Order: sequence, then C-alpha cells, then structure tokens
Amino acid sequence: MPKVTYNNKNAVFFKSLKIDVENYFKSNNISKTGNWSLYIKAIVLIAAAVSLYLFILFSDAAAGWKIASCALFGVTLACIGFNVMHDACHGSYSSKKWVNELLGLTLNALGGNAFFWKQKHNIIHHTYTNIDGVDDDIAKSPFIRMCSTQKWVPAHKVQHIYLPFLYMLGSIFWIFAKDFENYFSKKVYTTPISNLSKKEHWIFWISKSLYFVFYIILPIVIVGFLPWLLGFVVMHFTMGFTLSIVFQLAHVVEETEFAFIAEDSTDTLFLESEWAVHQIKTTANFSPDSKVISWFVGGLNFQIEHHLFPRVSHVHYPALSKIVEEKCKEFDLNYISIPTMGQAINSHFKLIKDLGQKPEIKNMHPVAAMTV
Repeated sequence: MPKVTYNNKNAVFFKSLKIDVENYFKSNNISKTGNWSLYIKAIVLIAAAVSLYLFILFSDAAAGWKIASCALFGVTLACIGFNVMHDACHGSYSSKKWVNELLGLTLNALGGNAFFWKQKHNIIHHTYTNIDGVDDDIAKSPFIRMCSTQKWVPAHKVQHIYLPFLYMLGSIFWIFAKDFENYFSKKVYTTPISNLSKKEHWIFWISKSLYFVFYIILPIVIVGFLPWLLGFVVMHFTMGFTLSIVFQLAHVVEETEFAFIAEDSTDTLFLESEWAVHQIKTTANFSPDSKVISWFVGGLNFQIEHHLFPRVSHVHYPALSKIVEEKCKEFDLNYISIPTMGQAINSHFKLIKDLGQKPEIKNMHPVAAMTV
C-alpha cells in the first residue's frame, strides 16, 4: 500500500488536548463508554426495527402503508448502524469487550460485515482520513469524483445530479459486492488485510446466509416476489442514502482539506501536520446544536471529536466539543463546524458540483501536499 507518514515528533496539540479530556472524565467521575441513554436508545431502535419487519411481513395493512414502513425500516436500520454498531465496533459502547463484539454484529444483521468494516473504517479511514489513494471512503472514482486529485471523466459534469441515486444504491453495492470483493481479494482498497480467522470465516458466511434467508427468501414466500422486490428496493434506497449522506457530510464538504498519494506510488507522503491536526483539517462537524439530529445520527454530527477520540462513546461528544474547540483556538487551528445539516448538505453538493467541472491541470504528481 502507499506509505503515509505524519509529523508526530512534536505532537504538542494532541498531547495538550488529551490532558484536558482526561481531566474532564476524571473530574466528572464518568466512564468514556456508553451510559443508560445509549442503552435505552439501542433498545428503542432495535425494537422499532423488529416491529417494522414483522408489520411489513404479517400485517394486513394497505400497500401504501407497507411501502412507507419499508422506507422507515431502512432509515431505522441506518440509525442502528450510527448508534449501536458504530460505537460497538469502535469498542466504545461498553467497557466489556464481549458486549462490543456482540453488538458490533448488528452490522451483520444489516447485511454488512463487522470485521471488514473495522478494517476499512477504524484502521484505514481514521488513520488516513481524506488521503486520496488510501482512504476507501473517498474512493468512488470513476463514478464520483470526490477530490481534485482524482481522475476526471465527462460524466462528472452532472455528478451532482446523479449522486443521490448512487447514494441510494450504496447499501446494496456494499452488501452484495463490496464485502465479497474484500473477502476474496483480502484487501480493502489499496490496503492488505490480515488473514481471517476460522471464526471470522464462519461469521461471514453464516451472517450472509441469514441475511439472504430473512431479507429475501422468507419475505418472498410470505408476500410474493414483486411486493418483496419493491419493498426491498425502497428499504435499501432510504438506508443507503441515509448512511451515505451522514458520513459524507463529515469529510467531503467545501471546508475540509484533502491530501493525495498515487495508489501505486513507491514514495512516502510526508505530512507536515501531526495526525491529530490532520484530523482537524479534514473533518467537519454539522448541526451541533440539534439534539434531535444528534440522537438519530449517533453523535456523528460531532465527527471531529469522534476522529480524535474514537474509543469514546458518542454520548460524550457534545461536552467534548467545547474542550476541543477551545484547544483549537489556543493552537490557532480552524475548528470546522457547519451550523445546520441543511448547510452541510448544500456544501457537500456544491463541492461535488465544482469537482465535476473539467480541471485545467490534467497530470498530477504521484505525491501531492494537502489541498483544499
């Protein structure tokens, strides 16, 4: 894989920030993991998903109500991903490892795979955020051009128009293609992964088989092929769009920065910033004052705090955001916080539209510095 090195020799910013954050938890005598507000939310969301599933399959409701329920089911599954799976896979849901591992498998219940997601998200994305050539989250080319160093094709002129539809297809592609590509290629984008244990092999195939049974075979038997197909597509459209738009608002907006290293580069990309400063430059918060949005997206509107402290549960991010913002002011760093979700969405699509224009410079050097 391409090599990236941060200037962590004098990581004074993060060292100072960690002291303040540690003091916050000690002075308030609270754990860094989840609390009862998170546990209750998990129960509510999982119960809602099960109820919707049973209603769709077994109720005598009119078709319109069932289609609406499929749409809501997709959003609910996405919210389980944001609130339960995300914390669990980061090891921040509970102080007990077995609880985190068990609830991390809620991703498998959604159709994905927790092992590959941890490789892709926890290790690659959190280490090499917005570095084109390494970060799989922005590797959507040639379908979507997400930063200026990616190859341009004529279709990108209208990518801001077809982008929502691609986002709707995101979860289908992830479940039925991307996971299998990672499994058989033994790598995530440009990064090789360690060999799967026998346990992970079993989990992969059993969970994929169970998904096929509960989301495809059983619904077809109960409601018929065409009703199932319509409901399945509606569910994935809302799930895929919700997952995609929330995660993209954190990094692919006008305010954040990007870096680049060619996928086949033998050079090393040396970044002048320490790792934590790179996270500040490449990450944005949005709608920080909305408790409703924070509840549904699992605190992912506080992505700066999440990227700096991924082992801390999202229930603590609002409080930590005040500490991080003050520390950024102290070190003269730009703390990116977009006031509303609507403004963040607008910034995302404006950037995508701008990146769709034909670039003046065609040839890029294999290793480039940070770019806006």
